[in-house]
Amino acid sequence: MRKILIFGAGKSASYVVKYLLDKSYDENLHIIVADVNIARAKKLIGDHENAQPKYIDITDTRARHAAISNADIVISMLPVKHHIEVAKDCLTFNKNMVTASYITDAMHSLDARAREKDLIFMNEIGVDPGIDHMSAMQVIDRIRSEGGKIVLFESFTGGLISPECDHNLWNYKFTWNPRNIVLAGQGGAAKFIQEGSFKYIPYHRLFRRTEFLEVDGFGRFEVYANRDSLKYQSAYGLDDAKTLYRGTMRRVGFSRAWNVFVQLGMTDDEYYMDDTENMTYREFVNTFLPYHPTDSVELKFRHALKIDQDDTVWEKFEELDLFSNKKKVGLSKATPAQILQKILEDSWTLKEKDRDMIVMYHKFGYELDGKMHQIDSTMVTLGEDSTYTAMAKTVGLPLGIATLLILNEKITTPGVLMPLAKEVYEPIMKELNEYDITFTEKKVPYLGYNPLNL
Repeated sequence: MRKILIFGAGKSASYVVKYLLDKSYDENLHIIVADVNIARAKKLIGDHENAQPKYIDITDTRARHAAISNADIVISMLPVKHHIEVAKDCLTFNKNMVTASYITDAMHSLDARAREKDLIFMNEIGVDPGIDHMSAMQVIDRIRSEGGKIVLFESFTGGLISPECDHNLWNYKFTWNPRNIVLAGQGGAAKFIQEGSFKYIPYHRLFRRTEFLEVDGFGRFEVYANRDSLKYQSAYGLDDAKTLYRGTMRRVGFSRAWNVFVQLGMTDDEYYMDDTENMTYREFVNTFLPYHPTDSVELKFRHALKIDQDDTVWEKFEELDLFSNKKKVGLSKATPAQILQKILEDSWTLKEKDRDMIVMYHKFGYELDGKMHQIDSTMVTLGEDSTYTAMAKTVGLPLGIATLLILNEKITTPGVLMPLAKEVYEPIMKELNEYDITFTEKKVPYLGYNPLNL
């Protein structure tokens, strides 16, 4: 049997495991799910005869080498920092590799060696990045084939809670790694291009510079800019585009409230706080506020952030038990971001029957036959429950489909790749349609870039 090694059995692994197990009889597959948490791996595979759980500490070089050398192809669903070691091992043992993560500089540096060895290291093949790339290139290539010239491209994605399970004031729950949510937008200014002008939004302003979108049947959303929209300009062949903007979608009101955490410094991950193990949530909040002999923590909080007591945003913070003197942080030597994550997980963890949703929205502005045109393309996918989430589905299915296409030599171009070529996106997008991951296109009047609050 052909052996597929999957490193990582976290939140996004459920669907790729399910997909490959469903295909295992017809495709003669044996799936090894390797994780430091063996119980988590066992839960994903159940008692399926074509799968096995495997305990592996990814920092154990000998164990990692043994597992990779015995596989036919490797899928890495590990934290980003571990991909590079897996990739180097795949070079050593001549194995193809697939991952949903962004291509780092370290990963990109392996491109020449991968091509020399005729190996495929397919990256950014999840949802965002992944389905966003493929669905965009499908339309961009079609417009070009008709003689059109792209002048505007905007792309937005959000991992959110499904409307019928949307019961908190933030209209949000964690559907993937909570740490990535807390740290979102950090590490440099967001940058994009608008009507030919470069625009930059520093982190401390990011969540107050939003625009709004309507998705048929699902209402209104807000968007804040991703960190670097321009790194895909050449990759997409959009060097002549006047507007290029990628962003993250949330329900309206989320960003204004989240900005409070940013302004207070609660999303900072650069230093450790003292005595956090015994600190209450209320004491944590108070550490960021000025001293006053009589004012309460709540009053100081509102004064510092200029929040009126009857402001709807205030209710969001009360809902999180942010001012509780009973709940303790319980983390030793923690950063502000780690503590904030702990507080949010109390309220934002999916319940067993909760369903999430992925929303994606593309705008394509183009010139054809001397006239300006615009196509808006949207996709909404709903999850089943807290295990088989829409996030896991839209990350895992492209991973699984790409893995089989590589294994069956339907994708053959070697190197460190993104899924931008027709040989990659065409068969994957076609198969995704069978799983109700579909895009609806609508021609609308071309209005150029609508900046709203930008």
